[in-house]
Amino acid sequence: MTGKRWAYEDFAEGASLDLGARTVSAEEIVAFASEFDAQPMHLDEDAGKASILGGLSASGWHTCALFMRMLCDAFLLDSTSQGAPGIDQVKWKKPVLAGDTLSGRVTVVGKRISRSRPRLGFVSMHAELFNQHGESVFELDNTGMFLTREATGA
Repeated sequence: MTGKRWAYEDFAEGASLDLGARTVSAEEIVAFASEFDAQPMHLDEDAGKASILGGLSASGWHTCALFMRMLCDAFLLDSTSQGAPGIDQVKWKKPVLAGDTLSGRVTVVGKRISRSRPRLGFVSMHAELFNQHGESVFELDNTGMFLTREATGA
């Protein structure tokens, strides 16, 4: 993904974009939970093991934040992104446990130019994260807004 500034025209329906990989540490799970989601299964290994999650697990909101970091690093920070009007759905399918290595991909499922702002395009995406066993742990559907090449003068 590097070396390219992504604009609306660069997203092709059906194309998949790799998000790379990231290992989640126990320390970062506890740090995130301590500030944002202080439930016992996110703060303590024993409490996590006693829960239905089976171990110290990242909050679902932490998983969303990890996804966003991976998306930014993969291409979003080198794009014409103008944000997003919202998220259509998010699913936390399996616990993300301390030591898990997440990898992911985003697939472009649709795109269209704005009727009111023809220099702005909407790109609909389906994202998925997997653990090191290839199990899907997270899904998200949303639409991002990207400037066209014309809008950027490129």
